[in-house]
Amino acid sequence: MTDANSAQTPELLLAWYDRHRRAMPWRALPGKVADPYHVWLSEIMLQQTTVATVGPYFECFLGLWPTVADLAAAGLDDVLHGWQGLGYYARARNLHKCAIVVATDLGGVFPDSEADLLKLPGIGPYTAAAIAAIAFDRRATVVDGNVERVMARLFAVEDPLPGSKEVLRTHAISVTPDARFGDYAQATMDLGATICSPTKPACAICPLAELCAARRLGIAADLPKKTPKAERPTRRGVAFWIVGPDGAVLLRRRIESGLLGGMMELPSTDWVPDGTWTTAEAVKQAPAEADWQEIGGLVRHTFTHFHLELMVLAARVDATAGLDGVWCAADGFGDYALPTVMKKIVRLAVEFGRSP
Repeated sequence: MTDANSAQTPELLLAWYDRHRRAMPWRALPGKVADPYHVWLSEIMLQQTTVATVGPYFECFLGLWPTVADLAAAGLDDVLHGWQGLGYYARARNLHKCAIVVATDLGGVFPDSEADLLKLPGIGPYTAAAIAAIAFDRRATVVDGNVERVMARLFAVEDPLPGSKEVLRTHAISVTPDARFGDYAQATMDLGATICSPTKPACAICPLAELCAARRLGIAADLPKKTPKAERPTRRGVAFWIVGPDGAVLLRRRIESGLLGGMMELPSTDWVPDGTWTTAEAVKQAPAEADWQEIGGLVRHTFTHFHLELMVLAARVDATAGLDGVWCAADGFGDYALPTVMKKIVRLAVEFGRSP
């Protein structure tokens, strides 16, 4: 039986890709050179997000900002607003920072090496490898979740993730061809997304079936194994729905660093782990002294590493002087880059008759 670590792996995979490559708005047509701006933009958007979700956002961004110089010239609020729904907003902030660096310091030209790409904001090892290979056809081994799954099955790696990442990367390097680096990277990712899928892999039509050690052992569907994730803790806080004399609601911007950095929010207390809040405790962190009343119900939201529960207190104030933030009109929430959890607070407040 032929070993997976041979020239046959890329040869078979590229032949399959030439027949079955997926059409994507950011992917260059066969024989055409990829646009580095398109590759970079799509790779940032695709982090922790599905291809189906990213498509409309990618086309919207290109419509608004056709070049990296256009994106660099855009305001951060506009970029964040366009990003709403993709989540992980640090990506959008770094996207904008990176565009500014490329447009102003590099003359609008993306570097073509992994080492130089890694110097740019928001570009890590995976993204640097993807851009180098796909946009510039440089020799680079691109390893994402799809590629890890293909390698785990191809070489029957039974050690669980994330501990086996380096082993899987070593295997990925061993079968990287000496040419067509961009096509090979996309071929491996396409195989993992369409045939070597997380559940019920379609081994019968896989171009690497005869080389796959996990298929021979009958364990393909069980790989890659994963170390069980720790249970997410729950944090709790109190949000403040504060209405001014003209019916506008107070919003403020979160600090640039950290969770939801740079996004607009309803003011809130700290989000404390496994804690509870009384109204008396919460109003000590309120943006103003007022007759705070609890709105019924809780806002619940789940982030990557924790669950969040927010109680909402509402009040009206007679004057806005001394209150930091911006005042949003009743029909103006759509003008601000509000993360999903903040939109939930708005909906709850409106539902309970606290609409401005």
